[in-house]
Amino acid sequence: MPYALFCDDAKLSKSYPTEADVWKLAAESGLVTDVEAKDSKPAPRRVLDNDYEIRPCQAEPGECPEKNERDAQAEKDFQLALTG
Repeated sequence: MPYALFCDDAKLSKSYPTEADVWKLAAESGLVTDVEAKDSKPAPRRVLDNDYEIRPCQAEPGECPEKNERDAQAEKDFQLALTG
């Protein structure tokens, strides 16, 4: 089942193969904040800003979550090559 970024019921991102893929893209976009852990956990926990959520979803007709993930990685690699 693919995953995407949502705010309320609005889908804000393309669909990606795993929840981890969406977390990674959200972090790279500056949408993730580390907050102090409660219950004496040793590490901070990650939360999404602005009431965003990552939820399972259906891919749009003709959309390929795996291709979206490959395209996002290629774009990141391209940006790194430009700045490197």
